Amino acid sequence: MKVLILGSGGREHALAWAVSRSARVTEIVCAPGNGGIAQIARCVFANLNSLDSMLSVIEAEQPGLTIVGPELPLALGIVDALQSRGFRAFGPSREAAMLETSKGFAKRFLQRHNIPTARYAVCTSPEELEKAIEMFHPPVVVKADGLAAGKGVIICDSRATALEAARDLFSGSLLGAREQQVVIEEFLSGDEVSFLCLTDGKHVAPLLPAQDHKRIGEGDTGPNTGGMGVYTTDTLLEPGMQEWILHHIAQPTIQGMADEETPFVGVLYCGLMMTARGPQVLEFNARFGDPETQAILLRLESDLVEAMEACVDGRLSETELRWAPGASVSVIASSEGYPGRYKTGFPITGLDEASRVPGVQVFHSGTVRKEDQILTAGGRVLGVSASGEDLEEALSRAYQALGEIRFQGMYIRRDIAYRALRRPR
Repeated sequence: MKVLILGSGGREHALAWAVSRSARVTEIVCAPGNGGIAQIARCVFANLNSLDSMLSVIEAEQPGLTIVGPELPLALGIVDALQSRGFRAFGPSREAAMLETSKGFAKRFLQRHNIPTARYAVCTSPEELEKAIEMFHPPVVVKADGLAAGKGVIICDSRATALEAARDLFSGSLLGAREQQVVIEEFLSGDEVSFLCLTDGKHVAPLLPAQDHKRIGEGDTGPNTGGMGVYTTDTLLEPGMQEWILHHIAQPTIQGMADEETPFVGVLYCGLMMTARGPQVLEFNARFGDPETQAILLRLESDLVEAMEACVDGRLSETELRWAPGASVSVIASSEGYPGRYKTGFPITGLDEASRVPGVQVFHSGTVRKEDQILTAGGRVLGVSASGEDLEEALSRAYQALGEIRFQGMYIRRDIAYRALRRPR
C-alpha cells in the first residue's frame, strides 16, 4: 500500500526509513519532506499550517495510511478531517491531542486522574499569577500553555524572574504570540526520561525508553533546544520501573482519556522526571519525539506499519513489538547560532562516507536538495544515529560518522549519554 507521512524533519526521515522496511509498503510519499527523505520517498509540497493544503495533497495521493509527524497538524485537527473523509490516519484527534497542545489541560487531567506530576497553578492573567507565585519556592518553572516549538519552558531562579517571564508570555514578547494561560510549576530534580507508547485507545505497547539532551551546551548548559542528542540502552530503566510507569502513568492516561470520551490513538509521549519521590510527568506529547524516534526506531525489529495499523484498527493487543538488544544513539549536528538566529544554505559534505560506518543511519532534520547538492536548511540539520552491542559502541560509531561530515558552522555536543557513562557499572 501507499503510505503518506506529514512532516519535514529528522523524525519524519526516521519514520520513512522504518516504513520502507515494511513488506506491505509499495510507495512512500512525504509532504513536504526534506533533502534526505527525498532519497527514499517521493516528496510533494504541503503547507503544514493549512488543513486545506494537507487535505488537498492527501485527496490527490489517496494513501492507504497517513502518518502525522509533527504536532501542528494534530492541533489543527488533521486526523479528524481525514477520518471524516474515509482516510485511515495514525495519530490522535484534535481533542485528544490537547494533552500536548494545552499544558493547562494536561495538568488538570493529571490531577483529575491522580497521575503523579509537579505541583502547579494555571493562571489567566499577570495579576492571578502574582498571587499564585507566592505558593512556590524558587526555582520556579514557567510554561507557555500552547505549542512553543520547545521554547515555552523557562526555569527561573527567583519569583521576580518568574513574574517577568510570565508577563513576557502574556504579552507575546517572548514567543511572538500572546498566551491566554500560563502554567507555573514546582521545579523537579532528577534525570529526565522519554517514555513513548503506541496505543489504540485502550491498549498500550511501550517503545524503548530514551534520554534526550535538551540544552545546547555540554554538561546541560545554555538555552533549551528541540533536543541535541538522545540514547537508548537496555538498562536505562529497570524492568520493574518500566512496568510501574506503564501501569501508573501510561495506561491510566489512556484509560482516563477513554473515560472522558476523548480516546487517544497514536503515540503517547510521556516526558518524565525520575525524582526521589518517583517518576513525575513533566509533559505529554501527542506524537513521536524528535530526536528520540531516530534512536528508538534503529532497534525496532518488527514491522512498524503493522503496529500502526493495529492502533488504527483497535487491535494493538494482537501485536508484539520486537527490539534488538544493545544500545542506540542519535547525535544532532546543528547550525551555528541555534537555537537563536542562524544562517542556512551551506553545502554538506561527507554524507556518503558517514553512512558507510557500520550501524549508522544519517537522518536529515533541516536540509534541502538543490542541483544534486544537499544544503543546510534549518537549525537542527542532521541526526547522526547509530546502534551497537552496547552504548560505547553506538556512541563511537555515531561520532566516527560525524567526523566525516562537514558544513559551515556545524556544531555538535560531544557528551551525549554522559550521565550513563559516568554511572558505576
